Parts: sequence; C-alpha cells; structure tokens
Amino acid sequence: MTESATRIREFKMPDVGEGLTEAEILKWYVQAGDTVTDGQVVCEVETAKAAVELPIPFNGSVHELRFEEGTTVDVGTAIIAVDTDPSAGPLDGGAPAGAGAVPAQAPSSEPVPESPGDGGGGGEKRQPVLVGYGVAESPTKRRPRKQPAGQAALQRELNGHGEAAAVPAAPAEPVPEAVPDSTANGFAGDGRPLAKPPVRKLAKDLGIDLATVIPTGPGGVITREDVHAAAAPAPARPEPPTRQAAPAGAAASRDAGAEAAPVAGDARETRIPVRGVRKATAQAMVSSAFTAPHVTEFVTVDVTRTMKLVRELKQDPDMQGLRVNPLLMVAKAFLVALRRHPEANASWDEANQEIVQKHYVNLGIAAATPRGLVVPNIKDAHAKTLPELAQALGELVATAREGKTSPAAMNGGTVTITNVGVFGVDTGTPILNPGESAILAFGQVRQQPWVHKGKVKPRDVTTLALSFDHRLVDGELGSKVLADVAAVLEHPRRLMTWT
Repeated sequence: MTESATRIREFKMPDVGEGLTEAEILKWYVQAGDTVTDGQVVCEVETAKAAVELPIPFNGSVHELRFEEGTTVDVGTAIIAVDTDPSAGPLDGGAPAGAGAVPAQAPSSEPVPESPGDGGGGGEKRQPVLVGYGVAESPTKRRPRKQPAGQAALQRELNGHGEAAAVPAAPAEPVPEAVPDSTANGFAGDGRPLAKPPVRKLAKDLGIDLATVIPTGPGGVITREDVHAAAAPAPARPEPPTRQAAPAGAAASRDAGAEAAPVAGDARETRIPVRGVRKATAQAMVSSAFTAPHVTEFVTVDVTRTMKLVRELKQDPDMQGLRVNPLLMVAKAFLVALRRHPEANASWDEANQEIVQKHYVNLGIAAATPRGLVVPNIKDAHAKTLPELAQALGELVATAREGKTSPAAMNGGTVTITNVGVFGVDTGTPILNPGESAILAFGQVRQQPWVHKGKVKPRDVTTLALSFDHRLVDGELGSKVLADVAAVLEHPRRLMTWT
C-alpha cells in the first residue's frame, strides 16, 4: 500500500436527510492546504429539504476539494480529501500535501495507454495518480493526434503540467460525466469545446450543450459562469459578450446570480434551473395534488375580539419577549379544534389500506425563504401552553428566514397552517403537505362593514380556508373542524371553556 493511500482520507457526501440521493455544494469554508480538525464545518450543502453544514470527521490538512461550489453531488461520493499526517512531508510521487484543488481532468498532453478508465489495465505498469496532477511517464506509447498550433500548451495548462515538454497532445479518454461531443465550434482540434470536467458536469446537470456556450475564459475556455449564463439568461444587454472578452460588469453580474447573466438582445425567455428545496417542493405538491383527494371549505369570521386579545397579550408580563400575533391565536384555535375532533388528525397508509390516527399534533407552519417554500413543524404542539407555543413559533420562523431549517424539523408533520394574509391575500385553496390530513389558510385581517348586535359596524374580519384529505376527513368532520376554529377566533373565551 502506498504512503498516499494510508495518509489520504476521503469524506463522502452523507445522507443528511431521510433517503436523499444528492445534494448541491453551496459554499466551501476551507481551501486546499488549510488545517482542519474533527468536527470542523468544511462546507454547506443544499438538499431537497434544507441547507445543511457538514463537519469533517477527522484531523489533517485539506489535500483537495473534489467538486466546485454549485455542483450537485450524489450521496456517497467523496467530496474532499484530507492528508491526515501533513507533517510527514510530501506524499508519494513528490506532490506536496495540501496542494490539491478541485480536480480538473482535462485532456492531458502526455502519452497515455490505450486502455480505458484509469489506465491500470492490460498489465501496463504505471505509478499511482493523484487526481488533478496528471499521469507519470509511461513506457507505453500511442500515436499522437494532430492539434492546432498552440493547442498543446493550452491543454498542458488545463491539466496542471505547466511547462511540460512540447510533445504532440492527445486527448484523454472521455470521463464518465462528460457531455457528448458537440459539433465542432473551433475551440479544439477534435471539435470538443474546451472546458474542465467539473464544468462539463455542470453543463450536463443543467442540460446545456457546450457547443452553444460563448466562452470567456483564457484561450477560449468555457467557465462555470459561462454555463450559468447560458442556463439562466437575464434581460438584454446593449453589447453581447464576445469570445475574446466578457463585457464590462459581466463577471459581477454572474456572481450576483443566474438571473443577472448576460444574454443576447433578442432574448424572450429565461430558463431557471430547478433544484434543491424548490425542486422537492414542486415534486411534493404534484404528488399530493394527484394522490390525496382534496376538499376545501371556507368561512369568513369576525375576529375583532381576537385582535383585541392579541394587543392585551403583548402587554402581559408572562408574554414579554415572545412572538405574539394573530397567527399565534389561529394556531391555538386550530389545536383546540383538533382536540375536539381528534379523528381529523390522521394519515393514510396506502400499503396497508389503513387510517393511522395520530394522538399528537406536529403543527407545520409554511414559511417562504430565499431557497423556496419550507414547512417546518412544531413538535407536540398540542401539549404546549400559549407561552410555549409562542416561543416555538418564534424560533421556527427565525430559523426558516435564516435558511437554517434542518430536515428533521420538516419531518413528521400532521397538519399545517399557511398564512397568506401577510401577502395581502384574503384566502386560497392550499394543497396538502404530503402525508398530512389538513392545511388551514389564514387570510388577511381587514376592517369591513359587519352586522354586529343588529347594527352595521366596522369590524376586523378574515377568511379561513381548510383543505383536507377526503379519504381521512369527510365533509361533516371537515366542516366541524373549520367551524370550531372560527368559533374560537370569534369568541376567544372558548380557549378556556373548550380546554
């Protein structure tokens, strides 16, 4: 076993949720050569459920980062290599520990064996290869392919060889993740656009044909920014980018996000890649809409007394420092209604054709975040007092806004509340969170003319909408739940008489 094989340890992409298959690397917190310790956070990744920080499980020095930021990686794939004994000096082959970087397996200028894969087959003798450093000299020769003048130097630069001997360059065998060769565009002698493997992988994930991408890198090399620009064009710019140089401000606009990428002046559409939380939400909503038979009922209710109670609770010493708002009262009213009608708090077991009634309520709160809609839930909300519910609600919302909601916080929900009133909306027909029995939409509270004690007066009024799974909740039961929520909000004293 070589020295590098014993010193280098790889950290693989873990399954940070339940059964997730991939995650996107959002940000690296370390670079090649940095010292890391057991438990240190090295990167942030986004799964289909949330953004999660990953700690490294051992000590050492970062040898190489296997993928660039923005790359989607399958669970179980090594994403970082660490030299666990950097004080021992350079690794096998003379490569200094910590000198690694994101691998770039571009076509090599050195002769390589004809055998596919890593070149180790057929009994041919070759030294171990560190990804990103090319291959050692080999006695096996192959007939070189012709390349345009100056191309070999560029290929050597891409492969990390620097000022290698000027020999005819031969493109290496295509790596598995490379996109299919496109029509020759003048970038390479064999018709392949010049791009590093991580960039090719990104283009494949986004469905971009590299032959159509305008390169802005040195010598006509396609960069990650070029691929993002082709995937998500932005409003037209006066002068489109050229192959020789990007227009002024183009790099800054790409750093700001895919939406700001330059496009041709006649562009009429923008394509935005769907990934992470937004992709998972879309899939879940389609599955829910076409799996659970939805029924939605509505009720408009006078909540003047509840709004007065909210103002009084804000002054209550027992509620100081807590989040007190109308949503808190709606949540409490919903919990009271479910306590009076526990059969509405259930789930459908398709495999066993059974209704699973829940004797606990994990109350989900739909939250809009920069990464999309997430629905974390308050565990055992039914057992919490009003101050405890207010504290849990405040922590849940704050964590969601920071984008730090964990996958565990979004698992196991039984019912959900979505507050569409904050957007100035009166009501809607919400879609069930998959696996849940009901979702309550809370509309905007506004003053309206209302008949109160035989007279028309301005009152605080809102509209509630309850969607439920008709396999679990029939019309009568759903109506009773919604009517009880409205009754508590109209006369909040029922919080005492009904509990």
